[in-house]
Amino acid sequence: MVTQRSVSVIATVLNEGDAIRRLLDSLLTQTHPADEIIVVDGGSQDNTVANLRAYQDRLPLRILVEPGCNISQGRNRAIATAQHEIIAATDAGVWLEPGWLAALLAPFQQPGATAEVVAGFFQPDATTPFEIAMGATVLPALADIDPAVFLPSSRSVAFTRAAWQRAGGYPEWLDYCEDLVFDFRLRDVAGPFAWAPGAIAHFRPRSSLSAFFTQYYRYARGDGKADLWRRRHAIRYAIYLIVLPLLLGHAFRGRRARAVGWLGLLLGLAAYNRRPWQRLGAIWEPLTWPQRLLTLGLAPVIRVVGDAAKMIGYPVGVWWRWRRRRL
Repeated sequence: MVTQRSVSVIATVLNEGDAIRRLLDSLLTQTHPADEIIVVDGGSQDNTVANLRAYQDRLPLRILVEPGCNISQGRNRAIATAQHEIIAATDAGVWLEPGWLAALLAPFQQPGATAEVVAGFFQPDATTPFEIAMGATVLPALADIDPAVFLPSSRSVAFTRAAWQRAGGYPEWLDYCEDLVFDFRLRDVAGPFAWAPGAIAHFRPRSSLSAFFTQYYRYARGDGKADLWRRRHAIRYAIYLIVLPLLLGHAFRGRRARAVGWLGLLLGLAAYNRRPWQRLGAIWEPLTWPQRLLTLGLAPVIRVVGDAAKMIGYPVGVWWRWRRRRL
């Protein structure tokens, strides 16, 4: 027999304007309606709060206006005031499939259920060739996910209040990568996460290289602050600062050296972009062939820009962490 569980949905917003309506409209269509929705506004200067209030007669919506609070603070305040034991987290810049909340709740409701955390999934809501290339390059496909090690985004995750408390809540000292650090804490206190691949949140990828660069700079700065992924960042620096210069040096020497250099560069390019190109082949059906060729060319550009942003942002975060420890 399935046990029905009450659930509080939480989100934070800041200057989302009319975009917040996508999230609220998708919450209206959930096959398992939320028992409570708490949205914390970090001090929006546009019409975000007015748009939220327009939905209060159709949704069980509470709005907390907390000027200056960051994402972690907003989430923690929403959870602290929530009335129910199960918390489902999402973000303002998404829309949710109708079965999103039902899929997140299912593992909690099975007879003998022991799960305290349920990982949902997210997919790009791309509308242009650039956004399609962006989604295929930087986001995993469902087939890429190993549920045993997958760390969910707080666009689509559910957990018990008890697990949140034992994990110490979202890290309020961290401005980016806060959900990743929270995931690690949850895994430490709650064990393996249940997997809900049908709990899908859709969000729009960055629509320009400059916006993408800023996003990944901030992510990497957050990695440095939180001391995450040392090995990954070290490998990236080694590839760009040691391996790539060596191959380029060979590419412009004698005949044999040129063959080694160019072969290494071509094999590296193919390996580097193999998975993004595979993902593109699965999602580019609406595109014309010129647009498809454009997305194939954009994938390596996006990867290089993202890597540059990470290599710049990571040491900034490391320096911040070192300075903080000295204070």
